[in-house]
Amino acid sequence: MKSDQWLAERTFHHSNFWDIKWLVEEKKKQGLSISLCLPTLNEESTIGKTIIILKSELHDRYPLLDEIAVIDSGSTDKTCSIAKSFGADVYDASEHLTEEGVRSGKGENLWKALYLLKGDIIVYVDTDIKNIHPRFVYGLVGPLIQAPEVHYVKAFYDRPIAFSGSLRPTGGGRVTEILIRPLFSLFFPELTAILQPLSGEYAGRRSILEKIAFPVGYGVETAMLIDIYEQLGLYAFAQTDLDRRVHRNQETIALGRMAFGVLRTFMSRLKREQLVELKNALPSIMRQYQVDDGVYRQVEYEIEEFERQPMIDVEAYRRKFDLQTQTT
Repeated sequence: MKSDQWLAERTFHHSNFWDIKWLVEEKKKQGLSISLCLPTLNEESTIGKTIIILKSELHDRYPLLDEIAVIDSGSTDKTCSIAKSFGADVYDASEHLTEEGVRSGKGENLWKALYLLKGDIIVYVDTDIKNIHPRFVYGLVGPLIQAPEVHYVKAFYDRPIAFSGSLRPTGGGRVTEILIRPLFSLFFPELTAILQPLSGEYAGRRSILEKIAFPVGYGVETAMLIDIYEQLGLYAFAQTDLDRRVHRNQETIALGRMAFGVLRTFMSRLKREQLVELKNALPSIMRQYQVDDGVYRQVEYEIEEFERQPMIDVEAYRRKFDLQTQTT
């Protein structure tokens, strides 16, 4: 399918799915269960509001969500206790699937959510959103319920940047426009139609999520897009406009480290697909510089971008979901 045709047919606005009662009824007809994963690391200032709003509207009032779970990376603040007090299931990622080793990072949490949660559809929503609203869930779930051929839905939105104490409503997506979109244009041109490939909100069917690898760090969103695209093609995707997302913004130097991790993940896919040939293994050291009183100092960051194997290949997962007699 051409990108422009896909863009016209598979780009939605959250208001297309305002009728939550209809979504619940259709979900039941299809025999689907839906789980919400909230990955956290020291999010005490926002996690309570996130759970209250999403649970009250989409679990208690309208049973669109069958479970709401926080998958935590070892928070040292009150994130976990707050989440428990408001009725979310809370898991410490390091305490589960320990036989696979322990890694840290958002991607690790997303990967382990497949093992810990039971839904046929998994919704992932970042927990630093200051203007959280039920649309961040039903806008992503809607296309999956409405169209069985859709397997993965990405969010896009306006991302205001805090600037001199006020919000400038035209900013955001800096790594996307400087790094990801140029790379997609070169190697996966159809994927340029995905407006915000690095957005932290998306939903997918377990049937595809369990079959792809998960980088534990910065590259997880990019890897998901490329790997699902390689298996199912562009038509398996949809995207939903969620209007506006307000969150804390990272400094440019931090985005540099993010870009390094994403690029390592991207290059590994290019090598796998035989689109490039690498003579040597890519370095895992990102070098940046700091200046103090006119003295420049090099700072090195180890950014390995370790990848978790597809969950369907994990023995404990196969036992839990009774997949022992199936092949991958």
